[in-house]
Amino acid sequence: MPILQWLDRDKTIKQANKSPYRLLESAPNLSYGNQDSQNMLIQGDNLEALKALLPYYANRVKCIYIDPPYNTGSAFEHYKDNLEHSQWLDMMYPRLELLRELLAEDGSVWISIDADESHYLKVICDEIFGRKNFIDEIVWQRSYAPINLKKTLSRAHDTILVYAKNSSGFELNKLPRSDEANNRYKNPDNDSRGVWKSGDLSVGPAVKTNIYEIETPSGRKIFPPQGRSWVITEKRFQEFVSDNRIWFGKDGKNVPSIKRFFSEVKDGITSMTWWTYQEVGHNQDAKKEVKLLDLGEVFGTPKPEKLIHRILTLATNKEDLILDSFLGSGTTAAIAHKMGRRYIGIEMGEHAKTHCAARLQKVIDGEQGGISKALNWQGGGGFRFYHLGENIFDENGCINKNIKFEHLAAHIWFSETKNSINYKEKSALLGIYNNTAYYLLYNGVLGDKSISGGNVLTTKTLGALPRYDGKKVIYGETTNLGSLRLEENQIIFKQTPYDIKAR
Repeated sequence: MPILQWLDRDKTIKQANKSPYRLLESAPNLSYGNQDSQNMLIQGDNLEALKALLPYYANRVKCIYIDPPYNTGSAFEHYKDNLEHSQWLDMMYPRLELLRELLAEDGSVWISIDADESHYLKVICDEIFGRKNFIDEIVWQRSYAPINLKKTLSRAHDTILVYAKNSSGFELNKLPRSDEANNRYKNPDNDSRGVWKSGDLSVGPAVKTNIYEIETPSGRKIFPPQGRSWVITEKRFQEFVSDNRIWFGKDGKNVPSIKRFFSEVKDGITSMTWWTYQEVGHNQDAKKEVKLLDLGEVFGTPKPEKLIHRILTLATNKEDLILDSFLGSGTTAAIAHKMGRRYIGIEMGEHAKTHCAARLQKVIDGEQGGISKALNWQGGGGFRFYHLGENIFDENGCINKNIKFEHLAAHIWFSETKNSINYKEKSALLGIYNNTAYYLLYNGVLGDKSISGGNVLTTKTLGALPRYDGKKVIYGETTNLGSLRLEENQIIFKQTPYDIKAR
């Protein structure tokens, strides 16, 4: 598969690995609403924040939506949207790598972009997510009137690239049927099965066995149009006629069509890739929505609530986890909150407090802008605010003395299994994966008050570990068990911190 080359590419593709693991520190004074909520708002550089999330959320995020800087050369207060092209690629590549690791096996990622970088973005996404996992490109009509000052073309659209973590068997939800769509169903022949609408009986390209003559009730003889054939065989056609599923028009003279009953159609319609501003809003709608929130000056191109609502409707269900690592004006988190989804939003600088947190507070208080009325939003819920804290490892690779057991446990589990940790009580046994049990002796987890705090693998500590009669990987400061004893007990011993992989 072709790959994209640019200045410093070799350095860039190692950046995600070299980025330090940092703690996430809760800030209760900046959190709001129900503090049992799993919703997270993180202030800090999104590369480091994504790395910090890996041990806890790898392979768990159902939908990622990001609206990164478009690299248009425009001046934005909160994002430097005038990066050189190679710098833009340097910024995007490692972040996309980490986003893929966070994505659930049945998840999808949606990326808003415009024509300046969309084709380059497509190539690096093909490399990171896999070309076979590309779902499609959505074209969103972002504006409704031409800019007459333009001397060439007035750009009226953005695109949204959609990738699945694994396209095999991947499906999106259907869009709810509108009243307009439902009203297309009629019952001109008073069929007892209820209202229906006619569908084309021909299809292209032609299938030779399905080209045959049909005679209408009025005696008119009809063949399919040139280059097409009937969609069903002649035998199947006769069965449809007998079941009153073919419509020849009120007078029996029309080209035959198939009756499609409302009672038999799927609950919803498949989304097309062309999204008009009438359906999902435009840039001016988005600016008005943000302005009504009275949050002060914000991005020049926020996304309308209806656009994000469309994406989350297709890609998620109730309680699914959403991630936006370029949270911007907070729209994704606000819509996820109103739709009953869990979310993680990441934004840098004071803007995370003054705009994102402030907007979510208004949502929790029941603000009625955007899609609130359509969803009958009444408020409620909460979010927890986080800062990026200390590094897990220092510059020499040693464990930070302030790191607690649960933090190191999460990192070891992820480094061994590439999965997020999901155990509910403090235990030396981190879990069992692929028939191997993983243990950590650290910070006196066994309750040992000795100098080493039970962090050394001895006969005593081995006997105190939760039992598993199979292969075991045990991390500790050192061990006084000989190689034969380790082999007899199916133990692979790894020394902290030297055998802990940073990634």
